[in-house]
Amino acid sequence: MSCIKIDGIEIEVIRKNIKNMHLYVLPPDGRVRITAPVKLKDAAIRIFATSKLDWIKKHRAKYLAQKMQPEKRFESGEIHYYQGKGYILNVLHTNSKQRVEVCKEKNRINLFVREGSTMEQRKKVLTEWYRSKLKEQIPGIIEKWEKIMGVKVKSFGVKLMKTRWGTCNINTGRIWINLELAKRSDRCLEYIVVHEMTHLIEKYHNKRFYSYMNMFMPDWKEIRQELKNSSIAIQ
Repeated sequence: MSCIKIDGIEIEVIRKNIKNMHLYVLPPDGRVRITAPVKLKDAAIRIFATSKLDWIKKHRAKYLAQKMQPEKRFESGEIHYYQGKGYILNVLHTNSKQRVEVCKEKNRINLFVREGSTMEQRKKVLTEWYRSKLKEQIPGIIEKWEKIMGVKVKSFGVKLMKTRWGTCNINTGRIWINLELAKRSDRCLEYIVVHEMTHLIEKYHNKRFYSYMNMFMPDWKEIRQELKNSSIAIQ
């Protein structure tokens, strides 16, 4: 890995056996990275980075603004997202099962926890609820698209990922979905599932892969842009 500096911004340069350059602005602090073909000259990389400078600054500003926002404490009055919509968190005490209930009419997420619970304990209850809701949704999406695409997903999992919305292991037929997608719209979740399932047909992000995406989900670029405007990058 090497580094270049453009207009005071340090950019990591990683050379790989690829055909085209790719630019990333990475969470949580807006770190900038370019992956480039092994034999590409440094001057060409500099020209590419300079041409994308406005885009880099825009996305770095987004991450820097997010860093300045107060950290969630999982207390009443905070805004938390579910399926693309913001809800006011309402923390309630219970002596029975700790749980989460969505009250769409009042635009609230009711979080039932033990009295005296810590921030981490409240976070855990809400996080596991997000996980369970995703695990309820994903099988139906997979079943729908297996019939359309003619592929078979052998298993799936949900986990928190910092820089990817999903991954696919083509050898095992297993896909992983980012836990954060519970907070995004249903169409974002479906797009990522389809994206990862397409890797069971074509491993690489090449013309063949994107031709399949165009065929399966013609509006995928619009949905990808919606996700790019979210808090993590996408491949």
